[in-house]
Amino acid sequence: MQLVAFEEAGRARLGVVDRDGVVDLERAAPELPRDLAGMIRAGDGAFAAAAATAARAGAAARRALSGLRFRPPIENAGKILCLGLNYVDHAAEGGHAKPEYPSLFMRCTTSLAAHGEALLRPKASSKFDYEAELVAVVGRTARHVSLANALDHIAGYSCFNDGSIRDYQRKTSQWTIGKNFDRTGGFGPWFVTSDEVPPGAAGLSIQSRLNGKVMQNANTRDMIFPVAETVVLLSECMTLEPGDLLVMGTPAGVGYARTPPVWMQPGDTIEIAIEGIGVLSNPIADEPAR
Repeated sequence: MQLVAFEEAGRARLGVVDRDGVVDLERAAPELPRDLAGMIRAGDGAFAAAAATAARAGAAARRALSGLRFRPPIENAGKILCLGLNYVDHAAEGGHAKPEYPSLFMRCTTSLAAHGEALLRPKASSKFDYEAELVAVVGRTARHVSLANALDHIAGYSCFNDGSIRDYQRKTSQWTIGKNFDRTGGFGPWFVTSDEVPPGAAGLSIQSRLNGKVMQNANTRDMIFPVAETVVLLSECMTLEPGDLLVMGTPAGVGYARTPPVWMQPGDTIEIAIEGIGVLSNPIADEPAR
C-alpha cells in the first residue's frame, strides 16, 4: 500500500494512492489517524482498515494525483538519522576507504521539502549537490534488536534527496551544517509499506536524474550497511521510535566528484527514482529574499 500526505485548504491530510488517484482518508474513514506517524503508531490494524476503506471508497472521497499539493510523508519525525559513505563506489569517489562503521549525521525537519516543492539553493553558497537515497521508516520501538528481527521494526520506505551544500559540509569534520540548510532535502513522493518491496528494500534500482539526465545509477543491494544491519547498529546506541527516519546513503555520481563539478541551479529539476517505490521530483529555486 502507498500512503501520501497532502494539503487541502491549508490542512494536512492523508490518503491511499489507489490506481491513478488518491482516496482521502479524512473523508472515507474519519476514525483513522490523520497522519502517517499516527497510522504507524496505531499499528497493522490501522493499515488494514485504510486498505479496506480505499477498496470500497466512492467518488466523493477520491481525487486525482495531478494537481495534488504534496507534503513530506512524515513531517514530525523524532529523529532523522542519515548514513554517509554507504556505497563503496561513493566512498571511493570522495577519497574515502570502505568504512568499518557507518558515518552518521542527523537532519532536522526544517531541512525537508515535499515532492513537487522547490528545493532552495541558499544565499550562502552555489555548491548545491544532489544525493539519491532510500529512506526506511521505523514502525516499532527498537532497542538492542537482533539481525534476525531487525526488519520487523521497519514499517516502509520512501525516496530522499540528501541535498548537500558542499562547501559548508566541509567547513568542519562534522557534516551536519552542510546537510541542514532550510528546504534542501526532498522527501517523498509517498510512503510504501514494507510488504510491497523485497526485504530491506534490497535489489532495487536507484537513480538520480538532473533535467532528465541520469547522474547516479546503482542498486540498493550495493549498500555497505543494509537496512537490517543499520537498525541493529543504531539500536545498540539509542531507542528507535515509530516514525523515525533512516536515510540510507547515496551511490557514486554526485556532482562534486565530477570534472567539472555539477551543481544544481535555479530552473533545474532533480528526480530521485527508486524501483517499486516511486519518483521524487523537485524543481530548484534560489532562496527567496527576506
